[in-house]
Amino acid sequence: MSVASHITELKRKHEHLSSAVEAAQRRPAVDDLEIAELKKQKLKLKEEINRLTQ
Repeated sequence: MSVASHITELKRKHEHLSSAVEAAQRRPAVDDLEIAELKKQKLKLKEEINRLTQ
């Protein structure tokens, strides 16, 4: 897998997690731990994307 395709895949996963966070926040019985975990995963992806693009 090339670096460019890896970055594209990471960006796709990041967008998916963004959608998941938004959906979780809209639920009436929101689980704060679930949202925190999703945000942590999202941040790790963002850091990996930044590392690979520099």
